[in-house]
Amino acid sequence: MPAESQVVPQALLEELATKARAASAFAYCPYSRFRVGAALLSQDGVIYTGCNVENASYGLTVCAERNAVFRMAASGSTGIVALALFTSSPTPQTPCGACLQVIDEFQADTLIVSVCEGDGVQRWRLAELLPYPFRLRNPSP
Repeated sequence: MPAESQVVPQALLEELATKARAASAFAYCPYSRFRVGAALLSQDGVIYTGCNVENASYGLTVCAERNAVFRMAASGSTGIVALALFTSSPTPQTPCGACLQVIDEFQADTLIVSVCEGDGVQRWRLAELLPYPFRLRNPSP
């Protein structure tokens, strides 16, 4: 597992936010019209992006964050340093619970930055948003 609490330079966080915004342009969201893009920095220095893809059967919808994580895993990387999220909303949003759980699988101390259509920016460590993740490898007390 990657080292905890890695420092990510501001310029790199801004690049991730820009790439997350760009990824949101590819969102397939005919039902919600809520565009979301994600960009993550893997432990090996590669940036992976994803967008939300909806389905008429809502349970089959996949969030932008999970798409980015799955692209990373499918490319052979296994550690996340930081993830930027862009939402087409006036205020920054957090990833959903399912996405938080998937992110935790690859790095419990991921830095998450959320940007939006408005001027707001929020930053969290994953543990702030998901203090008690489900883990088979290291069960919570």
